[in-house]
Amino acid sequence: MTGADPGLFGPESVTWQLHSDPVMWIAGVRALYLQALHPRAVRGVTQNSDFRRDAWGRLMRTASFVGTTTYGTTDAAERAGARVRRIHRMLTATDPDTGERYGVDEPALLMWVHCAEVDSYLHVARRSGIRLTDAEADRYLAEHLQSARLVGLDPGAVPGNRAEMAAYFDKVRPSLACGSEAREVDGFLLRPPTHPLLVPAREVLWRRVAHLAYASLPPYAHELYGRPAPAPATVTRQLRLAGLLLRRVPARVRWQLPPKHILRAMARLGPGARPAPYKLGR
Repeated sequence: MTGADPGLFGPESVTWQLHSDPVMWIAGVRALYLQALHPRAVRGVTQNSDFRRDAWGRLMRTASFVGTTTYGTTDAAERAGARVRRIHRMLTATDPDTGERYGVDEPALLMWVHCAEVDSYLHVARRSGIRLTDAEADRYLAEHLQSARLVGLDPGAVPGNRAEMAAYFDKVRPSLACGSEAREVDGFLLRPPTHPLLVPAREVLWRRVAHLAYASLPPYAHELYGRPAPAPATVTRQLRLAGLLLRRVPARVRWQLPPKHILRAMARLGPGARPAPYKLGR
C-alpha cells in the first residue's frame, strides 16, 4: 500500500523472498551447530541460558527475531535490535581454563554468530533447490549488513559478499574447536527435551531435521564433531527432497503459525508483497 513502511529489507529484497521458505528451519539448526564450534561464543549461551529446559522457547525467540527484522516495520526491527543489544551488554561468560571473564557482546563473538547464521541460511537455501544467482547471493549478504548493525556490529567490518565471507571463515577456522559446550549443544539438538507425548514425533521428525542440518555442515565441522556425514552429493539430494516436501505445505497454512509476521506484512503492504522464492534467479 502506498506510504506503508516496508521495513529494513522490503518486498524487493532477496531476504524477503528467502526467509519465507520452510527450509530456513533446517538452516537455523545448521547455524546452531556451526556457532557451537566457537568456544568463546558457545560459552555465552551455555553460561547464560536455560536452553536445556526451554529448548523450544529459545528456538522460537530466535525465529521471531528473524521474522520481526525481516517482515516487521522499521521501528519494530530497530526495537528488536535494541532489545538484543541491551541483553548482550548485561551478559558475561568465564573461560574455565584461564578464569577470564568477558562480555558476550565482544565484536568477534557477535561476528561469528552473525556469519554462521546468514551463511547457513544462504547455503541451505541454494543447496535445497532455490535458484539464486551469484549476484543475488552476494546481494543477500550485503542486505544483512543491516542485521549485523542491529546486533551491535560495525557494518563496514562485516563480510558483505561470498568472497569476503569465505575469507572470514578461513581466518577464524583455526580458533574453532569442539569442546564440552559444543558436545552439550550437539546432544541437545539431537534430543531436545520435550513433553513425553511428543517424544515419538521428536524421534521421527526432529531427528531427521537435526541430522540433515548436521550433514549440511562444511567438512571441517564434521571433523571437529568427530561424527561422519553422508557424501556431499547425497546430502544435496536429501536437502532438495526435504525442500520439495516442505514447500508442498501451502504457504498460507505455514504462515498461520504465530506470530504471523508474513501475513501481517502483506496486510500492511498489500498482496503484491507476498514473498515467494520462485521470484529469485530470474
